[in-house]
Amino acid sequence: MPLLIALLAIPLGLLLYLLIAERLIHALPPRSRRRVRVAAWIAPAVVAIVGMLVYPVIETMRLSLFDAKTGAFGGLGNFIDVLSRPSIWIALRNNLLWVVFFTGFVTVLGLVVSALGDRVRYERVVWSIVVLPTAISFVGAGVIWGFMYDYSPPGVAQTGTLNAIWTALGPGADPIAWLSDPRTNNGALIFIGIWMATGFACVILSAALKSVPIDTIEAARMDGAREHQVFFRIVLPQIQPAIAVVVTLMAISALKIFDIIYVLTNGNFDTQVLATSMYSELFASRDAGTASAIAVLLLLFTLPVVLVNLRAFRRQEELR
Repeated sequence: MPLLIALLAIPLGLLLYLLIAERLIHALPPRSRRRVRVAAWIAPAVVAIVGMLVYPVIETMRLSLFDAKTGAFGGLGNFIDVLSRPSIWIALRNNLLWVVFFTGFVTVLGLVVSALGDRVRYERVVWSIVVLPTAISFVGAGVIWGFMYDYSPPGVAQTGTLNAIWTALGPGADPIAWLSDPRTNNGALIFIGIWMATGFACVILSAALKSVPIDTIEAARMDGAREHQVFFRIVLPQIQPAIAVVVTLMAISALKIFDIIYVLTNGNFDTQVLATSMYSELFASRDAGTASAIAVLLLLFTLPVVLVNLRAFRRQEELR
């Protein structure tokens, strides 16, 4: 009931605010109306951004400087405590693996599928297959791949799809504990992310490829350029802004990955990442200070990725 009231009160309140603002604006001198109207219409968006984005960041930073148990100011104590834990360094390593392999494979596969998909007559079928996983939630994907990766001891019938295939193709082969073996679990989890995000990358990169002027491609072919030369020297430089967008979005997604790991391993077997560590500290240990410190670290690791890619994007736009 409170949620329903909020859903009705917010738009109605906004509408009432705009009606009153417009009536007051009409009472102003004509020269001032435009500036006041712009400010009045932007104000709700500014308030929403401050309330939903700026304030939570500031409050998180504040909480990271206080001891959650005593409420006393601890300075950088939470950060020192967090960075002294071996589990956090494992989480940082896993986040780095996600950033490198998840971002790299999604970008490369999205580019390959987009480039090849435009050349076949059954393009719609290709897009349907590739984009379909993006319609599945991360939790749903975790459940699906939990059945795929399911493990039973040797000598027992394998209910997991991959282990059933593996043991059937290799008589005498032992099933693989995909999610509990540290040698395979991070790769198995990252593969799920790649499976889900490649379609999204394809949508962006395919649109960029279709926007490349055909005249430049035909001119290169007439000059004797081969197909791989046309792609790498003509097409690829023109779609770099789209690639920068994909890399930025995928890197941020990799840094804040949570759902897949929480559903399948809950961070066990050395699969912990910063987001699951933060969740564990906040809801299991009830330590808001330490959880906030981890959140701030996650924010600090995310900012360079965004800034580097934004600079590359702006540089490319200036060259156009």
